[in-house]
Amino acid sequence: MHDFDAIVIGAGNGGLTAAVALQRGGAKTLLLERHNIPGGCATSFVRGDFEFEVALHQLSGLGTEAKPFIMRKVFQDLGVMDKVEFVQEAELYRMVVLDDFDVTLPASWNGIKKTLAEIAPDESEAIERFMTLCEKISIESFVGVPEARKNGNEIMLKNGCPHFIQYGLKDAKSVLDEYFESEQLKTVLAAYWCYLGLPPSQFAFSDLAIMLYCYAAFKPWHIKGGSQALSNALLESFLEAGGEVRFNCAVEKIITEPAGEKRRIAGVRTEYGEEYSCVSVVSNASSIITYCDLLDSPTLPKEVAEDFKSREVGTSAFCIYLGLDCTPAELGIRNASTFISTTQDEELMHATMGTMNPPVATMLTCYNVDDPDFAPPGKTQVSLLCLQYGKVWEGVNPKDYTQRKYEFAGHLFDQAERVFPGLRDHIEEVEVATPLTMMRYLNTPEGAIYGFQQNPEDSKLYRDRYDSVSGLHLAGSWNGMGGFQPTYMLGASTARRALKEISTAKQLMQAQSTKLEAAHV
Repeated sequence: MHDFDAIVIGAGNGGLTAAVALQRGGAKTLLLERHNIPGGCATSFVRGDFEFEVALHQLSGLGTEAKPFIMRKVFQDLGVMDKVEFVQEAELYRMVVLDDFDVTLPASWNGIKKTLAEIAPDESEAIERFMTLCEKISIESFVGVPEARKNGNEIMLKNGCPHFIQYGLKDAKSVLDEYFESEQLKTVLAAYWCYLGLPPSQFAFSDLAIMLYCYAAFKPWHIKGGSQALSNALLESFLEAGGEVRFNCAVEKIITEPAGEKRRIAGVRTEYGEEYSCVSVVSNASSIITYCDLLDSPTLPKEVAEDFKSREVGTSAFCIYLGLDCTPAELGIRNASTFISTTQDEELMHATMGTMNPPVATMLTCYNVDDPDFAPPGKTQVSLLCLQYGKVWEGVNPKDYTQRKYEFAGHLFDQAERVFPGLRDHIEEVEVATPLTMMRYLNTPEGAIYGFQQNPEDSKLYRDRYDSVSGLHLAGSWNGMGGFQPTYMLGASTARRALKEISTAKQLMQAQSTKLEAAHV
């Protein structure tokens, strides 16, 4: 007998979701987390009167009660829909290119069409065609493509997903260029590229289409009490179902044993030397740490080594958490998400992410525009960030780190104050996080927040799940797309796969037991 059916390493979005789905699916599950709270990126911390949201800017995929979407079912199956209150945001985002234009897109599919047509009336027909394309590709991506892939049926793919075949894997920039003449239109529509970490020329158009459609048609949401509230609810559901959890307990090794030409999971050993046996291990740690540091194999499995050769670690972020002594209205903050840049050149924005140069693009999120309870009365909670690669900070002398950190923060303030004058004058609490901070708390290579680079080649259409160690599964952005909705969904799908594996193992053990009993008789 095993100590557990499944052991989950890490209580980030993917790990938490997998643990809940496993335990509620009938698998005896142990969740091990090196930090003292659940959530990973989906956490909060307190400074003064403020409880700061760490990472969630907008939750997609929820839909409304009248028009529900996939995440409502996911959360319902996980037993948390009645434990969490969601807050709908009124606008998609505000896009400000300094000294050029200032546009706000409503959280409405038809409203976006109307707003874009006001920007470029001569391109109204192209806007309509483009939005229709985004809708069709989104539907095909969620329904047709997975079904065709599951059945390995090329004819099903061609007949059921014509728009995805023609446009889905083209880069986003080329499709925007095909449809529009207006550079302003292209810039406004491509604003969500920062949720992927690559400029439009380097990620698949289907990713942009899905983000636009899901956020606009099914609304952007936040969570009452922040993402920590959802992480706590998932943990509560896990414990109610009988799961076991240990915090402040890192895994030192994933233990395997020979199984023919491959190896299979035997259990894990914690940093305290405790060993637990199991059938399946779900790792929410990065694939790099899982296979290079945790796995007890002396050599990297061949398929994993080959896959790593074609991967690049994605971006991290530089983030300022601000508690302000005034209301959003007093600063002119009217919506939750504002993208600010000094240029429309996304290639320049991306290139700057790999330097210590002043960022040319930042994002400001105000959490209490749509939910006044997110900050004390008369005050404001703001996140100000720019994307930046972790390698930039790895060479900073520790003696200079604090000074460099606050110098760089000044650049973000300079840019934000061109849109929201006087921002600095209202600071009551401030905390600054660099990519090194992300590295320390998330335990990801280079502090990456989305996993590997989110380019088309990283898509699950091109990369199969690793199968070199039977019973070892990966959950989280390092085995799929980054962001909240994708990692919650991946955790659930990973659990379904592990449950089948556990069921098969139990049936085999039962058959062997029955055979031994018969032989004994």
